[in-house]
Amino acid sequence: MPALPAPIRIRDFRLYWLARFSAVLATMGMVVIIGYQVYDVARSEYGMSIREASLQLGLLGLAQFLPLAILTPVAGWVADRFERRTVARIANGIDLCVALTLGWLTANDALTLPILFAFAALHGVARVFVGPAMAAIAPNIVPAKILPEAIAMGSIAWQVGSVCGPALGGFLYAADPAMPYWASACLMALAILLLTPVRKVRPPAITGHAHPFRQMIDGLSYVRGHRFLLGAITLDLFAVLLGGATAMLPVFARDILKVGTEGLGLLRGAPAAGAALLALYYAWYPLRSNVGIKMLLAVAGFGAMTILFGISKSMTLSLVALALLGMLDMLSVYVRSSLVQLHTPDSMRGRVSAVSGLAISASNELGELQSGLVAALLGPVGAVVFGGAAAIGVAGLWSVIFPELRRAKTFDPPPFLPPDEVAKEMA
Repeated sequence: MPALPAPIRIRDFRLYWLARFSAVLATMGMVVIIGYQVYDVARSEYGMSIREASLQLGLLGLAQFLPLAILTPVAGWVADRFERRTVARIANGIDLCVALTLGWLTANDALTLPILFAFAALHGVARVFVGPAMAAIAPNIVPAKILPEAIAMGSIAWQVGSVCGPALGGFLYAADPAMPYWASACLMALAILLLTPVRKVRPPAITGHAHPFRQMIDGLSYVRGHRFLLGAITLDLFAVLLGGATAMLPVFARDILKVGTEGLGLLRGAPAAGAALLALYYAWYPLRSNVGIKMLLAVAGFGAMTILFGISKSMTLSLVALALLGMLDMLSVYVRSSLVQLHTPDSMRGRVSAVSGLAISASNELGELQSGLVAALLGPVGAVVFGGAAAIGVAGLWSVIFPELRRAKTFDPPPFLPPDEVAKEMA
């Protein structure tokens, strides 16, 4: 029997991978420019101070989080009931319209804060539907035996797009403020075209009729009743919620480091570059021992690198701090994601994953709101330093409140209760 081909040699997967890379490249390039424009418009057109404009960045995070919080269960339900390529193409089409409109408004110098907030929220709507649909396509177009390789390759598409997208957006903005949006629109159109020849991916027949919000509640109930899962998920939630520095990057690029949009693109891509390097290392040398304590130490290190970035006045040092921050965040996410999956029975993995995904979204977008609010009081440097110190505090506190985390030695899963016993626990 001939060996199974590598994922990239499968035509449908190759088209899917290129579509995902194009969409991530477009999205990350567009998001970094929206953030910069919000801050720049607030400073130049509305005459806001640095602290007042920093608050607008926090409100931008809230505008992007609300669609995720409201529509996450609906998006999962849609991906499980409709042809998944179609869902992904429609969602990317919405983002394409966002890019075209913002490009036209930028070219005609017609941007206002309400317009930027509205289109950031619409972008959030598109993103919440793209994620589940695209994630559900890969297992249907590659053989099961090479699915882990396909997932790893999909992660590479995300990380490389996250590194290159912000840098590309920043350099294009320096050449012409509307150009990043035109480029994003072209890349979104390319993603739609690349997905079209992929064979149709229809979801399996639905045997139950549970409402999607009921499923989310079941997942929350299960996590709340299992301390290990609760500790692992909330550790990431509160650490990133309090320690996120990315919301303040436009402030640092424009008014502190004074490196403009080109520098902003590099600053925004540095954490992803660090994360990609560590992911590549773990592909060759996987983590095997003392995983729990290493996750807690990684969160503390994430906080320390956040503080270093906050006090840095050097672009080189800031890039190094952000790259190390990304590496440590990747280590924490790698351990947490593995532990959550392996410590959850198969009958609950989907719902627990939905809860974990919502927690990640909350930590990122609400972290931007928290950073903006604190920056309005302490200034951007004070907000970043405060957030880093808070992340260190969370790591220490969680090691005491949830000793199960620091006692986790390996990724080996515990014995699970039978499905009927799981149901009794949730009742």
